[in-house]
Amino acid sequence: MDYLLQTKNLTKVYPNGTIANRGVDFGVRRGEILGLVGENGAGKSTLMKVLYGEESPTSGEIWLEGKSVTFSSSQDAIRAGIGMVHQHFMLVPKLTLAENLVLGKEPSKPRSGFFDLERAVSITEELAAHYNLNVFARARVVDVSVSMRQKLEILKALYRGAKILILDEPTSVLTPQETDELFLELKELQKHGQTIIFISHKLNEIFRLCDRVSVMRDGKMIATHDVADVDSQSVSNEMVGRDVQLSITKTKQKPGDMVLKVRDISFVDDFGIKMLDHVSFSLKQKEILGVVGVDGNGQSELVKVITGGLKTLSGQVIAHGKDITNKSQAIVRQAKVAHIAEDRMTEGTALAASIEENLVADRISLPKYSSKYGFLHKEIIEETAQDIIKSFDIRCSSPKQSVASLSGGNMQKVVVGREFTADADILIISQPTRGVDVGAIEFIHKRIIEMRDTGKAILLVSSDLQEVMSLSDSLIVMNSGKIVAYFPDASQTTDKELGLYMLGLKKQTAKEIEGVLS
Repeated sequence: MDYLLQTKNLTKVYPNGTIANRGVDFGVRRGEILGLVGENGAGKSTLMKVLYGEESPTSGEIWLEGKSVTFSSSQDAIRAGIGMVHQHFMLVPKLTLAENLVLGKEPSKPRSGFFDLERAVSITEELAAHYNLNVFARARVVDVSVSMRQKLEILKALYRGAKILILDEPTSVLTPQETDELFLELKELQKHGQTIIFISHKLNEIFRLCDRVSVMRDGKMIATHDVADVDSQSVSNEMVGRDVQLSITKTKQKPGDMVLKVRDISFVDDFGIKMLDHVSFSLKQKEILGVVGVDGNGQSELVKVITGGLKTLSGQVIAHGKDITNKSQAIVRQAKVAHIAEDRMTEGTALAASIEENLVADRISLPKYSSKYGFLHKEIIEETAQDIIKSFDIRCSSPKQSVASLSGGNMQKVVVGREFTADADILIISQPTRGVDVGAIEFIHKRIIEMRDTGKAILLVSSDLQEVMSLSDSLIVMNSGKIVAYFPDASQTTDKELGLYMLGLKKQTAKEIEGVLS
C-alpha cells in the first residue's frame, strides 16, 4: 500500500527509560483525513512530535513520498511540507492576524527592506480566499474569536507550504456551529489535495470527518480501520483494552436545599474588559448545574471568584449561609467548598511534589494529619493516599513519585480523588475531562454522578457540550460575561440551540433567566 508519510518500526525511548513508542508502523495516504486516537500516554503526541521534527526517534524510519527522511528540527519538517497546529495556539495576541501569519517569513518592501504590512495583508486575504478560510487580516488576534484563531493557525501552516497537516484536538474550544464550519473547511482542504492527520478524543468527530482511524495503546499501533467498518464502541475498547461504557446513566433526583448563592457578581480583568457582568444564580443539594459558553466569556472568572482565586467588584457569594465573598481559598474550603481547577498543571497540582503530598495538600493542617506543633502523622498520610489511589484507580509505581511523571488522565484522577474525598458539600468542577482519554472520562463521569446522588451540590463548567449536557440536571449559558439562558431541565435543549446562545445569536428574556435564582 502506498503511503505519503509513514513510519516503519519506529521506537522512541526517553532518557529516563520511558518507552513512548514501541515499533510503530503508521501511514497516511495522500489526500485522506486520518483520525488518530488513543488514551493519554498511548504515544500519539510523541509519534506526531517525531513526524514534525520536535523529537528524534531512537530507532526505526520515517518515509516521505517513498523516500527515507530524517528531521532534526521542526524547520526540517516544515521544509518537507509537514505542518502542525497545536492544541494551544502559537500566536502573538497583540499582533494582527496578517502579522502572525507571516511571522518569521515576512515580506519586505523592495527598496527599504522594511516589513511590508500591506503585502502581508494581501497574502493573508489571498490565502484565506483560496482555501475558504475567512479571517480578518487587519484585526488583532486578541480581538477575534477562537475559531478564527484556529483558521489562522491552519493558514500559517499552509503559507509555509504544508501538504500534510497535523491537527491536535482542534475542536476542544469550539461550539457545535464552529466545529461544523471547521469540518467543512477541512473537507475543502482535502479537495485541494491536502492530507490531514486529525487527533481527537471525541470519537463522534472522528466518525463524522475521517476516512480512516488509527488506534494506539501503550505506545503501540493497535489497528487502523476504515471508519465505515467500525463503530465508537469497538474503537473505544481497542483504545482502553477492555469494554468501555460510553453512555452516562443517571437517575433523576429531586434537588434539596439551596447551599450556594451567587448574587450580582462582576469582574473586570487587567485589560479593562468586563468578564463578569452582574451574574447571579443558585445551586441546590443533589443538583448538577452546568455552565456552558465559548471559552473567554466569563466561565473561568466565575469559578475563580467563587473559589477565592479572584476578587469580585460587586455582589456576594454565600455558601451554607456563610459569606465567602473575596475570602481566601482556605476560608472557602472551610465553608465546605471543593474545587477541581480547569488547569491541572498550574492550579490543580504541585507538579514537583509527590502523588501522596498532592492528595493530602488540602487537609494537611487538620489534627488527623499533623500535630499542633507541626509534626506530620506520616502513617495516616500514607494510609489516606493509598486509599485514594486504590479508590480512584490512579496508576502509578509509588505514591512517592512526582505528579509530573503521571499521564494526563492519572494526574486528573489525583485532583479528582483529592477534591472528592475532601469534607465538602459543594463541588465546583471545571473542565473535569479536558485532554483526558476515554477510560478516564468514563471513570470521572461515574464519580461525578455518584457525588450528586450522595447529596453534593455541583457546579459543572465544561467546554465539551456533550459532557455537560449528559451530566447536568440544569444548565446556564454565558456570553460576554452574562447569563443569557437558563434551562431548568438540561434534557430539554440541544447542542445546536446552546451554540446559538453561546455565540450571542439568541438570548432569553430576563424573566426566563430569573428561574436560576430560585
